[in-house]
Amino acid sequence: MNISVDRAEAEQKDASDALAPYRASFFIPPREDGTDSIYLCGHSLGLQPRGVARIFNEELEHWAELGVEGHFASTRPWLPYHEQLTASLAKLTGAMVTEVVAMNSLTVNLHLMLASFYRPQAGREVIVIEKRAFSSDQYAVESQIRHHGFDPKTALIELAPREGEDILRTEDICALIDHVGSRIATVMLPGVQYLTGQRFDIEAITRCARRHGCMIGFDLAHAIGNVPLRLHDWGVDFAVWCSYKYLNAGPGAIGGCFVHDRHIRSRDLPRFAGWWGHDKSTRFEMPAAFNPIATAEGWQLSNPSIFAAAPLLASLPLFDVAGIDKLRAKSVQLTGYLEAQLQARLSHELSIITPKDPEMRGCQLSLRLLRPAVEARAVFDSLARQGVVCDWREPDIIRVAPVPLYNSFVDVWEFVSALEQALQ
Repeated sequence: MNISVDRAEAEQKDASDALAPYRASFFIPPREDGTDSIYLCGHSLGLQPRGVARIFNEELEHWAELGVEGHFASTRPWLPYHEQLTASLAKLTGAMVTEVVAMNSLTVNLHLMLASFYRPQAGREVIVIEKRAFSSDQYAVESQIRHHGFDPKTALIELAPREGEDILRTEDICALIDHVGSRIATVMLPGVQYLTGQRFDIEAITRCARRHGCMIGFDLAHAIGNVPLRLHDWGVDFAVWCSYKYLNAGPGAIGGCFVHDRHIRSRDLPRFAGWWGHDKSTRFEMPAAFNPIATAEGWQLSNPSIFAAAPLLASLPLFDVAGIDKLRAKSVQLTGYLEAQLQARLSHELSIITPKDPEMRGCQLSLRLLRPAVEARAVFDSLARQGVVCDWREPDIIRVAPVPLYNSFVDVWEFVSALEQALQ
């Protein structure tokens, strides 16, 4: 296949891209010379939507002018503030509106979900995760195992790729579950793996886990806003996510949870309780007995931070209008173009550890430079000096994410050109 390495082709692709105007809805960090940087780091921190400052300032004004009455009398009353996010989050996760809630941060939510969905017993105490899980997930899972009096050495099974491979095969995941399913209490996996960019087959893995009576949950930090999800239809028990990556809600933004409808009305399911999860009609009567809301909101602990939730009011409407399916289609085109440019211009210098099949990846490609680690890091540092913002993971991985809401084909072309120069 002949691949054009001419910048003009990237410009033509941008000119015909119906989603290109969304770029103007974001602030692009500038280089020292004032031109836009090549920002390919949305998998770590999404860019700021231009509407955030207006919403923030309005909330500050309401606080200044109304004080405590802002809970009821502001333009967007603070008391039910998080409820404004529910419909959009349900759409992005493929859930019923009663199954999702914006609250807390990702790891806090993971602990809350495991309090309900990791109920180990002797002989069925195992949690299954992937060996290269994000460190916070690893710490949370191990601490939950110890909290219940078990030893991670025997109660934690870590899935690893086959020797010489970087990607976990779905058949290998299901084969392990089939083999030891009677010992597994909970399976906890990512929707998209943070290091390799691999997209997991949530539907197939969930079906396998549920066949053996295992609870099944997913960390969607790198999946929500990146790939289409159908959590309700797939039968996932629970999921958690953050909002500062592809949802563009800023550092420390409010996270979220999904709890499947079959669980939300269960009074027998253990949970950690807080007053914001109590029945709204009697919450302010401060009753002694906890009566959980019969939705995912019943897992809330405290009233959410308005300033941690506000940026989503600027970001989520962009997803509502653009549509995750159209964004996904552009994502496939962007990563396909990135892959083609890398193969045409730099195949002798690197390997791509992200799956080649577009269905098995999101908008991220992870590159391994075919050089010693010290030289590879020097290449990354050279990219930064050229105004390219991507991500380094030890010992030798550069993660690159062309995000369809604000990245362009010219961004991709310029990244590969900058990488060519850095490699020299």
